[in-house]
Amino acid sequence: MNQAGRQRNVVASPRARIDTLESLREHLQWAIELEHATLPPYLCALYSLGERNPDAVQVVSSVFVEEMIHLALAANLLNAVGGTPCLDKPEMLPRYPRRLPHGDRSLEFSLVPFGPEALEMFLRLEQPAPPGAPAESDDYETIGQFYSAIEQGLHRLCAQLGEQKVFSGEPARQVVADHFSHTAGRLPQVDDLDTALVALTEIVEQGEGSPRGEVWDGDQDIFHPERGEVAHYYRFVELKVGRRYRCGDTPRSGPTGEALPVDYSGVHPMRRNPRLADHPLDSPIRTAQAAFNHTYCALLQLLDQAFNGSPTLLGAAVDTMYTLKAQAQSLMQMPDGDGRTAGPTFEYVEPALRR
Repeated sequence: MNQAGRQRNVVASPRARIDTLESLREHLQWAIELEHATLPPYLCALYSLGERNPDAVQVVSSVFVEEMIHLALAANLLNAVGGTPCLDKPEMLPRYPRRLPHGDRSLEFSLVPFGPEALEMFLRLEQPAPPGAPAESDDYETIGQFYSAIEQGLHRLCAQLGEQKVFSGEPARQVVADHFSHTAGRLPQVDDLDTALVALTEIVEQGEGSPRGEVWDGDQDIFHPERGEVAHYYRFVELKVGRRYRCGDTPRSGPTGEALPVDYSGVHPMRRNPRLADHPLDSPIRTAQAAFNHTYCALLQLLDQAFNGSPTLLGAAVDTMYTLKAQAQSLMQMPDGDGRTAGPTFEYVEPALRR
């Protein structure tokens, strides 16, 4: 979609200005950190759903896959403007509960199983920007306002410096993919202003819906071809209400389609914000949690390498996700006292200590 097709009226904010290439690259690195920050909470909710909730698993899986695409799009944007994406660093995995990177300090992320708390957290994260909301480059209220600030910065710098100087990155560093499971989303190459705006549109509309205030994100739903794909915010509304959106539904009407049941008795009651230090060194739970952390940090390393000149490693990173899934599901079968199960801790492992 070109810029004219986006039809988003963004109000400028004094704190939203991105005036230099250095600032633009900094904010695109923040975008990578933002997109990554959503992954551990989504994974905990996803893997806790168990085998008795296939419909909810499908919904949360689709959101997770698209968040991975958003992370890759942010990396493509940063590479396109001559930056260097960084994922393999301790700051990517702070202790939980944590704040949204550079965002609204009132929003706190926790590692919790699927349930009302997780749904409210995800709805707050993915909420659409209010009409006419200002672009905000830091302490942003919504993700859409943050990306609006990046969009304004791109327009401003292209006008000041010229498009060729802004998009000076090496095309070989772009990571491109045409097909993903669970979504009709795509991962295109970014090499100029038009393709950068396409990438930003993909991120924002998949998260909060179209700029016309609709529940749809502009893609076709691969699981329900009779309708469009619902944006992330409204997918979580579907799970909260227990009913799907159908053609003709609006944010005001809510979902009026077929039932979308969740069997909460089938959700693994994972302990909230688990930590390695909760258990002795030689305990089975801590051993399994440490193994998960090693695998997750190996994933971060593969993604870092994929976005820094070895794009073919994206496939290896995807393969690592299957190991993570098995490890997390195994943890959630381990009793951890008080009627709870164990869960992944998402703690950083220094490269020299990895297996």
